[in-house]
Amino acid sequence: MRPLDEKETTVVFDKLYKFVGNNLQKIVMENPSYEGPDPNPGRYCFRLQKNRVYYVSESLVKRATNIKREKLVSMGTQIGKFTKSDKFHLTIQGLNLLAANARHKVWLKPTSEMSFLYGNSVLKGGVGRITENIQVNDGVVVYSMADVPLGFGVVFNEQFPITSVNVIHVLIS
Repeated sequence: MRPLDEKETTVVFDKLYKFVGNNLQKIVMENPSYEGPDPNPGRYCFRLQKNRVYYVSESLVKRATNIKREKLVSMGTQIGKFTKSDKFHLTIQGLNLLAANARHKVWLKPTSEMSFLYGNSVLKGGVGRITENIQVNDGVVVYSMADVPLGFGVVFNEQFPITSVNVIHVLIS
């Protein structure tokens, strides 16, 4: 497990910024870690292992140095992975991190929750509530009406402002 290099850090932070905005600083700098025997809280960091990016406390990283890289399967919370073409994709394991720091949120009506969970796009008619100032291609965290995070997506509608979208137009993909 190694730290991210400059290029990888830029790609990961760009993707996270799309969903959390200025809260990225809170994730990186201000989030204390109370894991381990240390009385002082540590910090969290990003580490790369087999093209997967993990959000892990520094004390856990120090303790994991005793394990060979080949034997280490996972550590911390996996937030995404790099593809063979060096693109970064967020994974659903990082949903709790995104949900706690999300800039834009969308709440779905109960009738469209299962459709979203099965991988279908969200139509305007399935949206119960939506935060203000969402633009096209913004990252959003999708919640149920009971404030349970279901997933994340990108606002998709290019032709119309979100407030004037017809019921049948796709909103989130």
